[in-house]
Amino acid sequence: MGHSHQHQPTHGVPPAPQTLPGIKTIIAVGSGKGGVGKTTVAVNLAVALTKLGHKVGLLDADIYGPNVPLMMGATAQPRLVNENRIEPLESFGVKLISVGLLNPGDKPLVWRGPMLHQMIRQFLQQVEWGELDYLIVDLPPGTGDVVISLVQTVPITGAVVVTTPSDVSLQDGRKAIEMFRPVKVDILGVVENMSSFTCPHCQHEIDIFSKGGGERTARQFGLNFLGEIELDPNIRKGGDSGHPVALAGENSVGAKSFFDFAQKVKERAAEIAAKPETKIEVT
Repeated sequence: MGHSHQHQPTHGVPPAPQTLPGIKTIIAVGSGKGGVGKTTVAVNLAVALTKLGHKVGLLDADIYGPNVPLMMGATAQPRLVNENRIEPLESFGVKLISVGLLNPGDKPLVWRGPMLHQMIRQFLQQVEWGELDYLIVDLPPGTGDVVISLVQTVPITGAVVVTTPSDVSLQDGRKAIEMFRPVKVDILGVVENMSSFTCPHCQHEIDIFSKGGGERTARQFGLNFLGEIELDPNIRKGGDSGHPVALAGENSVGAKSFFDFAQKVKERAAEIAAKPETKIEVT
């Protein structure tokens, strides 16, 4: 028992999160497992916020499947500018940087804790983000290291948890919710992706995965429900072709729900920012 101190990191307490100058709000988008369309939600949230007149950055920290560049039609190598600073790419008015851009090729990397932590820090602190109203961070699915590194590096305003209506996804959604608790990250709310499907022929709504579970899960945890994103082929096509559906504006098919969701995210982020106890005094 007495030897446990050997495993303690020798450098003591991790440094407190440092605010990033020029960035007002940092929103993490997470999910308990893959396959729920988390990146689609992150990308369309970023595009919708841009369309609503905000300055937006998008950080793709999904080390297992960095799909943001594909969905945003951005494949260039980011340039290094003065003294080792990274210039983000810009696509549709969104500034973006991705693990995938710094590691081109299809081989998934095996990231180890310290290396990962270093990378997250670099991404946040060495990228020339400039002035941003919102920085959206697409987290890897599941629970784990990236979240902890992120939380230790910068003050996150809040997290969005993406689920789909199927039961197994909701269990994973619960895991994601539980993951943000110990690291003291406020949860903006839960969004249900692939919610309902409207038949293109008869306009009848078909409930493929039995929608509504996301809202129940949110209520159960006392969290806000941020809306339902329908299952719509246009949403997938937009991602595959590098033209996110939200580009078409809030009145287009498949995009309206993303704008409603973006609006709710804005309201929740503002609410949390106004809470006195989240103001961290830097002495």
